[in-house]
Amino acid sequence: MRVNENMESTNMKMKTILLTTAAAMIAAPAFAASHMANEMTIVSWGGAYSKSQLLAYDEPYSEMTGTTIIHDDSSAEAVAKLRAMNEAGNVTWDVVDVVAADAIRLCDEGLALVIDPDKDLAPAPDGTPASEDFGDLLVSECYIPQIVYSTTFGYRTDMVGDTPPTDICAVFDLEAYPGKRSLEKRPINNMEWALLCDGVAKGDVYDVLATPEGQDKALAKLDTIKDQVIWWNAGADTPQLLADGEVVMGSTYNGRLFSVIEEQDQPVAMLWDAQVFDLDGWIIPAGLSPEREARARDYVRFATDTQRLADQAKYISYGPARMSSAPLVGKHAELGIDMAPHMPTDPNNAKNTFLYNYEFWADYRDDIDAKFQAWLAQ
Repeated sequence: MRVNENMESTNMKMKTILLTTAAAMIAAPAFAASHMANEMTIVSWGGAYSKSQLLAYDEPYSEMTGTTIIHDDSSAEAVAKLRAMNEAGNVTWDVVDVVAADAIRLCDEGLALVIDPDKDLAPAPDGTPASEDFGDLLVSECYIPQIVYSTTFGYRTDMVGDTPPTDICAVFDLEAYPGKRSLEKRPINNMEWALLCDGVAKGDVYDVLATPEGQDKALAKLDTIKDQVIWWNAGADTPQLLADGEVVMGSTYNGRLFSVIEEQDQPVAMLWDAQVFDLDGWIIPAGLSPEREARARDYVRFATDTQRLADQAKYISYGPARMSSAPLVGKHAELGIDMAPHMPTDPNNAKNTFLYNYEFWADYRDDIDAKFQAWLAQ
């Protein structure tokens, strides 16, 4: 018994040493501080999401390194602005938060740096390489995903009568649910939902949308509610419109709806049907000086480690992109409620999801964008 007890004690000590060493490796800067810029501009989406990043990543990193972080909420315009910066030879952003399809486009155009997951990113606490820990979510060699989120709908519980909506096509039913809707001012997701509610099978949506006739079909469906739509650009817009009672229902990111429902206690509920799963994460722009690139890479290594991604889930209901982070997700830092049931990946919420096609939108985005904007102007 004593031999076994001694072996168990030795094993526990070894495990503690290994975990401590791994934690030190994660926290250690990848570059000498003297070779890194002492200021950086981080671009994200604003609102509750940027606040979650500030608390989980930015404040701890600034405290640890003394780096000054400037925030910019221009992620919705990231592709166009990075193209313009690159053309002008003046890249002013250091780390940019983008959705996966935009990351693929930026990488294909040479506007984002290649990241080697196992060299540039921290391993999991047990030593699992980052490439395995992120797995299939590494959809581009220039992209480091942070979270799995969904775009879905919220609705005013006091404006939908006795039969709250349970189906995505309620968005197009002005008779049953009269009132304004809010939709994002871009074709992504809107075109897919329109085709689903015009009778296209889920598995055929992108095949149909690849054709001019399919695009016209989606826009014709959107035409049926166009005069009742308030178009939004920032993720914080729909929560505010719902809180003010200006719309009966509206699309936005599930974490923004969590904030207005749970943190602000507004009469709003979630419509999870046909929620669109997507990824959000970091790219490092091409064209940085060596000192700025070193700082950006060091920040990304820190901000995507296992603990940091789990920490973000304390403040917003997005699933961390690392497998090793999931067991560390617990309760909301301020509300004390269990966060797992509020994640888009929770089985009760994911009964009918729509899987976003990154490659499709990377290939078709510019052409469909032009067509969509022309339709809006009509």
